[in-house]
Amino acid sequence: MPDATAEPDTAAGRAAAEETSALSHPAVDPDATAGYGDHPDQVIDFYAPRGAGGPGGPVPVVVVLHGGSWRAPYDRRHVSPFADFLAHRGFAVASVEYRRGAQEGPGGGSGGAGSAGGGPVAGRWPDTFADVAAALDALPALVRRHLPGADPRRTVLTGHSAGGHLALWAAARHLLPADAAWRLDRPAPLRGVVALAPIADLEVARELRVCGGAALELLGGEEHFEERRPYVDPALLLPTGIATTLVQGRADVDVPQAVAEAYADAAAKAGEVVGLTLLEDVGHFPLIDPAADACAVVAEEIAQLAW
Repeated sequence: MPDATAEPDTAAGRAAAEETSALSHPAVDPDATAGYGDHPDQVIDFYAPRGAGGPGGPVPVVVVLHGGSWRAPYDRRHVSPFADFLAHRGFAVASVEYRRGAQEGPGGGSGGAGSAGGGPVAGRWPDTFADVAAALDALPALVRRHLPGADPRRTVLTGHSAGGHLALWAAARHLLPADAAWRLDRPAPLRGVVALAPIADLEVARELRVCGGAALELLGGEEHFEERRPYVDPALLLPTGIATTLVQGRADVDVPQAVAEAYADAAAKAGEVVGLTLLEDVGHFPLIDPAADACAVVAEEIAQLAW
């Protein structure tokens, strides 16, 4: 007879096992932490390079933006093993915290969205975006102070899931509408972006109800979605002129492949080539799991842009 206690061989079962593996690693304390604002969530953790990863000289900086559906329960600690993994590959790493959605009752919610069932709301409008912009603006000076031997002129942004969305958005701030508070006059001085299973097209994410409708909540609900989308949807902020690669598991049931493909298609229509690395039999979490082969692929994609 079959073992009734065995894990079913289903997409959901595999996804659960991958998540368990990625989140089972003990959190890794940073070498230093610095604030970029007065709020407790306005901090950056710094990991000094632990090994030789390139041709020598000042090492590149990898900025990590964590995922978690832009929701409060998920902070930067869950990607600290990933940050440490990159540090052991020879990178200087800056892991950014930012304000996320609060726990709300039914019908409430920061920005007016509310979360179904009264759970954590996705994002805090406009604070989530203000924080990411402020962190990146403050980063060069903080890197010089806390990561001696790192070269802030060779910076690569990476982010996972909701953090992948924020990485793509941060690289496109020079394309924001003229009245956007976060707009830059010129492209950010980045070597590139490596977005991991990113929520890269908010319209497609809304249609697919990615992460329980998080994209809709992020923008404050239906009443604000179309009004705010031009300010924060990476798929509308193209071409960036910045080298960009998306890494996506084909078996991802959390942020399906169609979301990354929609962004890549939008980039192509805007005249920009975006790399899209699709990994067979890989779901959402192996991309940030140091125990998974997919994580090594991510490190190599970063190295291709950084060195």
